[in-house]
Amino acid sequence: MPNKDRNKRSVRKARAEERARVEAAQAASGSTPDAKAPAKAEKKPETKPEKAPNKKPGPFKRLGNYLGAVRSEMRRVVWPSKAELKSYSVAIIAMLIVFGVIIWLVDSGIVAALVGYTGLRG
Repeated sequence: MPNKDRNKRSVRKARAEERARVEAAQAASGSTPDAKAPAKAEKKPETKPEKAPNKKPGPFKRLGNYLGAVRSEMRRVVWPSKAELKSYSVAIIAMLIVFGVIIWLVDSGIVAALVGYTGLRG
């Protein structure tokens, strides 16, 4: 999975660059990273128009939100290659056959035990 490793490296690199940028900004302002003072200036709370409490969005808005979430998840999916798909399919079919035979043998054994116990023939 080289793609996954590449993504990890790029994330680590981006975090290191962000840390370096923050440290440079702190050094320029003369504060230390251990300082307890907030780095951002305090903002006054903005007044928003009041909405009705616990009001759900309409059905079309909820459907749009859902479809947007589905779309973003589908972009993250890593689809298997043809070779992987073939090997997975063969493995699943083989396991279905194995478990089918096991269930058939257990069922036949239970039926034989019941016939032997009750003396009835089905």
